[in-house]
Amino acid sequence: MKKMKKYALLLMTTIIVLALAACGSKNNSSSDTKDSNAAEGKTYKVGITQIVEHPSLNQATKGFKAALKDAGLKVEYQTEIAQGDQSVNTTAANNLVGSGVDLIFANSTPSAQAVAAATSDIPIVFTSVTDAVGAELVKSMEKPGGNVTGTVDTHPDAIPNTVKFLSEQLGAKKVGMVFNSGEQNSRVQVDIAKKEAKKAGITIVEASASTSAEVKQATESLVGKVDAFYIITDNTVVSALESVLDVANDKKIPVMVGELDSVARGGLGAYGFNYYDIGYEAGQKAVEILKNGKKPADIPVAYPTKLKLEINKTTADKIGVDVKDEWKAEVVK
Repeated sequence: MKKMKKYALLLMTTIIVLALAACGSKNNSSSDTKDSNAAEGKTYKVGITQIVEHPSLNQATKGFKAALKDAGLKVEYQTEIAQGDQSVNTTAANNLVGSGVDLIFANSTPSAQAVAAATSDIPIVFTSVTDAVGAELVKSMEKPGGNVTGTVDTHPDAIPNTVKFLSEQLGAKKVGMVFNSGEQNSRVQVDIAKKEAKKAGITIVEASASTSAEVKQATESLVGKVDAFYIITDNTVVSALESVLDVANDKKIPVMVGELDSVARGGLGAYGFNYYDIGYEAGQKAVEILKNGKKPADIPVAYPTKLKLEINKTTADKIGVDVKDEWKAEVVK
């Protein structure tokens, strides 16, 4: 009898232990599911810093946000616009770092340089940067290193094609370039344009504008000295593009630009791409970082993949330029 009681007690103990284990397993499973659901419902805080507002940069920001939305991420944005002021640009970077955001989207070379100087911990994804290595944002395009990656806004063929077009199709011999010499991305582009111009027998005549308010005067200083203008993707000048176009169109001087958005604003033409696309691709890199845990150091910097020639027919008619079929351009009005 004693023996049977002993077995019964042992059996009861075993049942209780198994029941408790099952409950613990159930609770753990419930906890894991809860944690998973919480992760899926996380709201990310993303900072955006943009050196100035103009159509191309605005489109890049729009593309960036669209990529995060398409990936199903819930995001709260903190946006800082420097309006072309370098001191405000630095303050904007420090504001975002101080806010403890999960990631910073830097739209332009000055914006990216400012946030890269402000933090080595928070992931940074840039776009609208011309020379990421020269700007000391990354170690190399393939292996960025550090906490920064993104997409550049320079297609290798854009400047050579534009200079060739100015020479062969517009017959330009002297080309005016108005730009902010303080912008690293602009200096790089001007240097490339000069090399290509030398091959084509073109002389580049420079005029500098450190603020958007100086753009018109800088443009006027080149009237009578040049037979065409080439406005690169300089944020200071592009933000005041209408000042250039007013002067040039009045004198019937063709203006080739560096962005398709600038063609829509009245530039004669451009070899370009959509800034929305490079912004979207930058957004996809941000998704890899936020959602999939990748490090910026391991995500290669990307070039634009599409390049096309667009011509503004209204502008061409206004300044007396015939649009030729051989240009194989996409004609816009």
